[in-house]
Amino acid sequence: MGSVNAADTNINSIADAVTQGTANVDLNLRYESVDQDNALKDADALTLRTRLTFATAEYYGLTALVEFEDSRNLAGVNDYNDAIGNNGAYSVIADPETTELDQAFLQYKRDGFTAKAGRQVIALDNMRFLGHVGWRQDRQTFDAVTMQYAMNDFSVDYGYIYKRNRIFAEVKDIDSKDHIINASYNLGFGKLSAYGYLLEEDSNLDNGIDTYGVRFAGAKDLDKIKLLYTVEYATQDADTATTSYSADYLLGEVGVGFSGLTFKLGYEQLGSDNGEYGFATPLATLHAFNGWSDQFLGTPAQGLVDTYISVGGSVVGGNWALAYHDFEADESSATVNDLGDEIDAVFSLPIDKHYTIGVKYAAYSAGDASAGKVDTDKVWLWANAKF
Repeated sequence: MGSVNAADTNINSIADAVTQGTANVDLNLRYESVDQDNALKDADALTLRTRLTFATAEYYGLTALVEFEDSRNLAGVNDYNDAIGNNGAYSVIADPETTELDQAFLQYKRDGFTAKAGRQVIALDNMRFLGHVGWRQDRQTFDAVTMQYAMNDFSVDYGYIYKRNRIFAEVKDIDSKDHIINASYNLGFGKLSAYGYLLEEDSNLDNGIDTYGVRFAGAKDLDKIKLLYTVEYATQDADTATTSYSADYLLGEVGVGFSGLTFKLGYEQLGSDNGEYGFATPLATLHAFNGWSDQFLGTPAQGLVDTYISVGGSVVGGNWALAYHDFEADESSATVNDLGDEIDAVFSLPIDKHYTIGVKYAAYSAGDASAGKVDTDKVWLWANAKF
């Protein structure tokens, strides 16, 4: 919402801002199945996520938003471990039933400055370190105070997060004392970002994870070819009650787009500290990285190296993509080196501006048995409606 003086509009009071606000409904119906090569039973879930949002109009730079979210099982298709203690004999599908306040914040915006206080979505850069986990039915939001200043090609964000509202209903929400800062500058041929994420759970135990990094991502049109490129480096220190660890992060990705197709080749390294600690990104939109089967939501102590290739395009009005990942340990041991590989595929089709349907598949093949992973197949079918 832009900063508009209320005197120049038909909004002359807070009551006008409320009555001239907007309401939205977002419905996401999804079937998910999980088949793992272990003793767990195959899982099936049919869930409907309903999200109701109301945003006021602007009054002298002030706006407010409130949003409720509900996730329900449908038609008795609920044979799955919901990750909060139900149906533990089945494989995990992390979509528990819940009804909760998803967002509720007050925002002030003027002359390039924005301040927001309350429960809110926070998503920075590619969400590798901080995101909303929007793939799950109960997305991640944060109780926080955030500020941004943006002018021309420069922007800087700061936030203090005092509660992490995670994807597991309210049972596993975490009180925190997190400080986040991210500054970026648009160079025309790409965006350069520098960041610091100082994360700490609000408990009596030492648990800090401090991460500092720099990222550059951009694209360049060369006649009929579009060149894509990303490079990123970060270093991390983590503390426990008894010891401290350090690890590094490295990402390199190149891509090329032509004739309606986009090809990418990437290398992502989540480093290890002598095989005892793996580089962690606990607030990330993790499903978007290291394969859609979600085998590496937590980095192994040996670290993780993900070498991947993907291709995508459009057909019959929809979008498709295929990807292959090869996983290895960053610091191999005598028993852990090969962490497996994965094939992913997706197709989504918009049906006018309100509806989208899609299908998605992930097939993970385990590597060394001592790594603790098993062959896993996942299938999703979904239909989304927004009004």
